[in-house]
Amino acid sequence: MGLTLQELGGICGVSAGYLSQVERDNAVPTLGTLAEIAAALDVPIDHFIATPRQADSVTRAGQRPGFSLAGTSIVYEQIGAEFPGHELTSFILNMPPGYRSETVQHSGEELIFVLEGEVLQVVGGQEFLLRAGDSMHYLGQHPHSWSNPGPGPARLLWTGKMLHGATVSDYMLRGAVAVRESADER
Repeated sequence: MGLTLQELGGICGVSAGYLSQVERDNAVPTLGTLAEIAAALDVPIDHFIATPRQADSVTRAGQRPGFSLAGTSIVYEQIGAEFPGHELTSFILNMPPGYRSETVQHSGEELIFVLEGEVLQVVGGQEFLLRAGDSMHYLGQHPHSWSNPGPGPARLLWTGKMLHGATVSDYMLRGAVAVRESADER
């Protein structure tokens, strides 16, 4: 909505410092305070306390949020829903020919399924050329990277359990707008 914490606090009668604590999960507002914040943001109080319905986890093919991370040519499509308690994250990765990732390792696990093209997956120094219909499941603690060695784009379904606390929403708001704008220009 373009409001600063100071502006929101002025509207709902709560200090910017307290709003910052609520935003970072360091404070829990009373229902009355939550109602004031909701009114100031013009959303129902259920926006903050409703549990997700099964319908909230549906993503439609033409309506998937898409985004790119700075410095990469991969376009991600979010296909998993973010809701309290979720453990899995899923994306479709659209990789241009010649794309090569950095080598990473982390806690958690990953499962990939190649939808189109070819993906060269390297896990623990071992290379695996995967084609449409092939899949691979591995632990993130092993150094791994991927690339598209084929002449055309590659698409893969990626599902993982990442144990570092970051969420897609950290990237989506700014990234989804940029991707949608560039798609609209085409």
